[in-house]
Amino acid sequence: MKWSQTFIPTLKETPSDAEVESHKLMIRSGMIRKLSAGVYSYLPLGTKILNKVITIIREEMNKSGAIELFLPSLQPLTLLELSGRIDAFGDDLLSMKDRHNKEIALSPTHEEVITDLVKNEISSYKQLPLILYQIQTKFRDEARPRFGVLRSKEFFMKDAYSFDVDFEKLNDSYRKMFETYCRIFDRCKLDFLAVEADTGAMGGDVSHEFMVPNENGEDVIVKCRGCNYSANLEKAEPSPLESNDNEITPGELKEISTPNMTTIKDVSEFLGIESNKMVKTLLYTCDKKNVAVLVRGDHDVNEAKLSKILSGSEVTLANEDTVVELTNAPVGFAGPIGLKIQIIADQAVTVLKNCVVGGNKADTHIMNVNPDKDFKIDRVADIRFVTENDRCHKCNDVLDVSNGIELGHVFKLGTRYSDPLGAKFLDRNGKERSIVMGSYGIGVNRILAATIEKSHDSNGIIWPLPLAPYEVLVVPINVKDETIIDTATKVYDELCDAGIDTLLDDRDQRPGFKFKDADLIGVPIRITVGNRLKETGELEIKLRSKDEVYHATPGNILTEIKKQMDSLR
Repeated sequence: MKWSQTFIPTLKETPSDAEVESHKLMIRSGMIRKLSAGVYSYLPLGTKILNKVITIIREEMNKSGAIELFLPSLQPLTLLELSGRIDAFGDDLLSMKDRHNKEIALSPTHEEVITDLVKNEISSYKQLPLILYQIQTKFRDEARPRFGVLRSKEFFMKDAYSFDVDFEKLNDSYRKMFETYCRIFDRCKLDFLAVEADTGAMGGDVSHEFMVPNENGEDVIVKCRGCNYSANLEKAEPSPLESNDNEITPGELKEISTPNMTTIKDVSEFLGIESNKMVKTLLYTCDKKNVAVLVRGDHDVNEAKLSKILSGSEVTLANEDTVVELTNAPVGFAGPIGLKIQIIADQAVTVLKNCVVGGNKADTHIMNVNPDKDFKIDRVADIRFVTENDRCHKCNDVLDVSNGIELGHVFKLGTRYSDPLGAKFLDRNGKERSIVMGSYGIGVNRILAATIEKSHDSNGIIWPLPLAPYEVLVVPINVKDETIIDTATKVYDELCDAGIDTLLDDRDQRPGFKFKDADLIGVPIRITVGNRLKETGELEIKLRSKDEVYHATPGNILTEIKKQMDSLR
């Protein structure tokens, strides 16, 4: 392709609303343009890269034995009602009524649609196992779209679904997809981690996320320094804490006046104590029942864990009226002493001595409080988020907490969808059973953004060879010089004929302008046809990822380029 004949509208200035490097560089390099909040047009450069990612995904999925199909974006809300996921998606669900007054949604995901399809086509164990996949647009009405394509309202996903006769066979399908995902991300040249994850709104028992560690990622990775344990923040488990205060004698309860001090920070500073010597008492509502949840002052409640402790029910913080009714105090002064409702405490609370809690009285806290002695705990569980100071529950080494970008997620769904939607089959004995399912998703757009986040410099993007929009860029520094442009064109033609994806910058622009654009769009190999050709008969070869410059004559340029491409694979 010749630059003058394609559409690559690069920008020199950074867009004011772009927060992270991938967003900035995708716009500046002419890959995308914003249509509205969270909605982007993909320009030719971005489309080429998307297609390269899709090709890798499709090749590996097909190699695994998965079968591609294409499902509709519109789905009736009745399907989501059957699975009980309308509330789980909440305001993220983009729904509407058609002219016949039927409620439909733009698909946020396709578990219900694929299950409905399979239940009408699969009736016998002889038709299983089966893995179906698609590459399709998804829609979620993000409250705050940001970070470009990392959190958008419209995005591309590869989603696959496995259908098996039992959980043992599901394990085989899950392992097959897990290994396929590893091959996909390896081919995309991404340094990724597969971490244990919470199943969330998808349901099921087991899931893993594929993450790329990055400071701009919105997900959080917990990884052990000593063993192979890793998990996302919602799933991560800390090692139980031990008391450091075994020699401390329990003190007498003492009420302290804490006027208008409703936060842990306010009270800890006022009393001159560390926040880890305090207990937060939070009131939650679950299935119309109230429960008190206790965590250490420097810890936060993990509502995903709490929901599982409470049998998977949705939990919400109690409203202000409920707090006042249960504690006889305004919000910010709740404590466990004297509460008449179930108390669930995190394990770290149980080892505290002489701690500080809310006084269940306005502007009051209580000192020298000890679990079991001063209040009764009904249930002890891990209900908090891991922190930097925690240790691994497997080997007791230090846990590191860092940010990451989620690229993919795999789930063992079991019968989460086949039961409510009635997807059954007859087993070998003629007995009707529910199909056992798995679900496997990859955020296609996210692969582009994650690659840029991990591979760029102050001048622009540094694409790995498999994802690059073009493998080679030929830059004649003066298109009006007949010798230079003729040589550049011959080199371009030779590379194209050899099947190398090549871009010729035939624009009548200054060399510096062209070089800046070359670095910005990040083509892995640049061939400069300039004055050196006339002086020594050589062309200059520069790899985007390295500082070294190589030289070759026009006669051996193809051999040299193939050699450099091999070094980048």
